[in-house]
Amino acid sequence: MTPAAMAELQVENVAVRFGGLVALSGVSFSVSKGETVGLVGANGAGKTTAFNVITGFQRPTAGRIVYRGRSLSRLTPHQISALGLVRTFQRTSVFPNQTVLDNVLIGLHRMARVTVWDVLLSLARARDTERHMRDRARDLLHFVGIDQRSGDRAGAMSYGEQRLLGVAVALASNPSMLLLDEPVSGMNRAEKLKFMRLLDAIRALGIVLLLVEHDMPMVMGICDRVVVLHHGAIIANGPPSAIQRDPAVIRAYLGTWRTDCA
Repeated sequence: MTPAAMAELQVENVAVRFGGLVALSGVSFSVSKGETVGLVGANGAGKTTAFNVITGFQRPTAGRIVYRGRSLSRLTPHQISALGLVRTFQRTSVFPNQTVLDNVLIGLHRMARVTVWDVLLSLARARDTERHMRDRARDLLHFVGIDQRSGDRAGAMSYGEQRLLGVAVALASNPSMLLLDEPVSGMNRAEKLKFMRLLDAIRALGIVLLLVEHDMPMVMGICDRVVVLHHGAIIANGPPSAIQRDPAVIRAYLGTWRTDCA
């Protein structure tokens, strides 16, 4: 467990109940600066619920989330994103009928400090901001490796390319921590390897990464630490090498992760 004094993100004894269903129970873990952490478990283990609580889309029944010393309990998803804690989703959330470049521009416009009057009056500030945002959008598309598709309709891209576009849009919010929900789901092997290289590049920028993913070889290859959920509770938390040998994980998942990732 990361010491609290070093933690960027602290999840403290979080529980989520939906009527009689317990989705999370006493979940506590931390993520420190410079780390890439994987949150894993079988379907229904509580991974996406944990993401939803961290990012304000779900209120916890008990416990709290602290980011950089600030409680997130009463904040909206938009307010949490403005603090630098930004997420992607399981399903691609691009605007399919907009161009790839315009999708990133939409993300950048959310961050722009231009008033309605600036735009209506075409003031120099608005023109300069728009030019800067277009340059920034192109830079982000180049960074994720899809700049050659900038003028194409987003809905015409492959699933893997749409996931890369989703990351570019998330990066447009200038995050200090990025939460990725099943980022390589549906990708082929070549696309997964490309995405793993992208994660290394994002990490090199100083952005903290927390990801939910079913692809265990990918998780074990990219993460410094792995948190394992089982029926809404944490059963293991440690480096990949220890997780693969953990008796509780082996019992819960019949050793399949250890075999697959060896």
